[in-house]
Amino acid sequence: MSTAETIRNRVLRVRRGEPFTNTRFLKLGSRASVDKTLSRLVEEGVIQRIARGVFVRPKKSRFIGSVMPDVAKVVEVMARDHGETIQVHGAEAARRFKLSTQVPTMPVFYTSGPSRELKVGNLTVKLRHASHRKLHLAGKRPGLALSALWYLGKNNVNANVVGAIREGLTAEEFETLKHTDMPGWMAGALERYGKEAAHA
Repeated sequence: MSTAETIRNRVLRVRRGEPFTNTRFLKLGSRASVDKTLSRLVEEGVIQRIARGVFVRPKKSRFIGSVMPDVAKVVEVMARDHGETIQVHGAEAARRFKLSTQVPTMPVFYTSGPSRELKVGNLTVKLRHASHRKLHLAGKRPGLALSALWYLGKNNVNANVVGAIREGLTAEEFETLKHTDMPGWMAGALERYGKEAAHA
């Protein structure tokens, strides 16, 4: 079986709507042959290119046609390729815990890699470099809470904020959050207001 046929067979085994990168196939042939095969599959409509080096087998909906994967999934796949850790930006994290109603105009993520902008379909996505401390528990719900707390800052974290975070996490997740590496003001607020929320 040729390299092109092997790659095609592997591509057809990827779940529809699941983003993947060209590096996934580099063990099967040279970079040039992999890129050429993937380009041919794009031309044939077997896959779609959604960002540089990132593809998807289109998932169809009878209402809207092709359904694009979630931007966060695409960014995670790209970051994994570069050995980076990605975390949801604090503004979005705060919104998910109902601590803010602001919807960011552009998707923003924290990254352990360099700050930069990416194109995902028609969207521009911002990656902002963040310290290792701000990326603790990335991809998990306690990490999302941590991101929200960093974003809100020392002067805005009160009983209501901690109550909303405690409500949005399981008891186990809240304990995980409390025991991660964080500044003293944050740990103190979680301890103090967490007890109040528990007895409320």
